[in-house]
Amino acid sequence: MTEFVSSERAVCIGLTRATLNGDLGLPRNPSGVVLIPHDDESNRLSPQHRFVAKTLRAHGIGTLHFKLLTDLETEIDKSSSKCSFSIPFLAARLASATRWTLRQPELRGLNIGYLATRKAAAVAFLATARQLGTITAVVSAGGRPDLAEDFLPSVAVPTLLIVAGLDHSLMEMNHQALEKLGCIEKKLLIIPEATSTFEEPGALKDVARLAAGWFSYYFALRNGSEGYRAAQVL
Repeated sequence: MTEFVSSERAVCIGLTRATLNGDLGLPRNPSGVVLIPHDDESNRLSPQHRFVAKTLRAHGIGTLHFKLLTDLETEIDKSSSKCSFSIPFLAARLASATRWTLRQPELRGLNIGYLATRKAAAVAFLATARQLGTITAVVSAGGRPDLAEDFLPSVAVPTLLIVAGLDHSLMEMNHQALEKLGCIEKKLLIIPEATSTFEEPGALKDVARLAAGWFSYYFALRNGSEGYRAAQVL
């Protein structure tokens, strides 16, 4: 775990037809940066997501939180749900944000990972399937991979599915998704006695620890290191 943990700063992710609000945090000499897309502003600003991001940075991993919709799109979406329920639209938006990330001088050449929850996990899987060779690793925490089930066989990067032990329907969905994923390196881990929001004591800490270990390990491998230290947290 790195001794230097950065704070986050606001960034504007300038895309061709939209500008997204985000928060970027970078520790010293990051092994990679994890994009954490959200489908609403409350998720982006929630203490839970901030805690997970801080844990990643403590392990030497940069984080980029951002909402997938602009403020105007959010307002329009309140009446139509046209944007937020279009997984392909949001996946294209995530891919554009990824290209923006790779163009930034301070982020250029870093490993890229996705960490997503709920519906955003399906968005991350579709975006990953469309960007072969760009994404290093993916983590879904309490996600809905079933919403992108047709694209799961095309996901070829190491993928970790984290599920709450008390959410039986979501657990079954993730078990089925695990079988459909096309990657060789894949794992489903269960947080026992936790609900889908991981609000129980210690549950979110476990989610953050497992995600940090997964990214640390595969970022280290891509960087030419064995990454055996990171494997100890899994």
